[in-house]
Amino acid sequence: MPTADELLSAHTVRDLARRLAPAAGLRSAPALLACASALDGLTFSGRVAAVRDAALIDLPSDWAAFEAALRAALAAPGFDGWMTFPVNEAVAVRGLASGPAAFEPALALLRDLTPRLTAESAVRPFLRADRDRALALMGPWVEDPDPHVRRLVSEGTRPRLPWAPQLPESIADPRPALPLLDALYRDDSDYVRRSVANHLNDISRDHPELAVETAGRWLAAPAATTGRVARHGLRTLVKAGRADAMTVLGHAPDAPVTVRGPVVATARVAVGDYLVFDYALTNDADTPAELVLDYVVHHRKANGSRTPKVFKLATRTLAPGETLTGTRRHSFKPITTRRYFPGEHLVQLQVNGRLHGEAAFVLDTG
Repeated sequence: MPTADELLSAHTVRDLARRLAPAAGLRSAPALLACASALDGLTFSGRVAAVRDAALIDLPSDWAAFEAALRAALAAPGFDGWMTFPVNEAVAVRGLASGPAAFEPALALLRDLTPRLTAESAVRPFLRADRDRALALMGPWVEDPDPHVRRLVSEGTRPRLPWAPQLPESIADPRPALPLLDALYRDDSDYVRRSVANHLNDISRDHPELAVETAGRWLAAPAATTGRVARHGLRTLVKAGRADAMTVLGHAPDAPVTVRGPVVATARVAVGDYLVFDYALTNDADTPAELVLDYVVHHRKANGSRTPKVFKLATRTLAPGETLTGTRRHSFKPITTRRYFPGEHLVQLQVNGRLHGEAAFVLDTG
């Protein structure tokens, strides 16, 4: 994983200053040059904010002159990559501060900037300011020849885009953006389709019924890639064992299978080691069975209660009478997102959303 310094280094900011100054008709960009020398100790988001603010100081305050400077920079070689990320943020600040007349040209400028490095975060202030207007302006982009622009439509409008401000209005009601996703779920680009699936997964967290209905509608008019989009878009609901999500994907919650296990081979597990368990599934039907197999670890908490966490095992089609067997090694290596507590834990299998079996093991933390 690149560090903040590697993504937005002092060298990158100085390079940005050298490119923006002539584009704006300036002899230098003093605020950006000063900023380049003051990045040490800042997180990535802190660096973005600092470079954004410096660019806003160096570039013209008038919208028309500001836009002209950035379009001149776009026309010159080398204005690309991470140096453009804080510039995108500057476009959002200047565009919204310049009044309603700048709303449309600012979004258009972000459309043209996004192939250099995604403007997915920078379009979100426009959606928060006036969602209906922003969606109307972004709508025609679903037919743009550049997949980066088409992806911007889906990714920028995600209700819960990671590492970016959420869109509360879209969390409450994601339906206004659905026509955009309807236009993109069969896109030629996997880059675009994966964004559509992630957008659907965002919707599923707050409106599971709507997500399942949308996936079902897409599967009724599919491309060869639609099954994968639907599965990825409903992955959170599948892990949660929701019957309607399983059903729409063709995984019958009550599939006639015999489940054996989990059979734990490691009755005691030390932090840093592995839980090992075996399992077996047999399709008892006289037709093929589409099975989603997960497992659930019930972690012990400090107060002695347990909290479940679902992990992926396999997705398989079993022929009539066929048996699937396997062994799983589950790591208990320390991670920053979970604190382990000693004592008895449980593991279960989950087949098409239904829990099967239960086995205990003891975790040693000392």
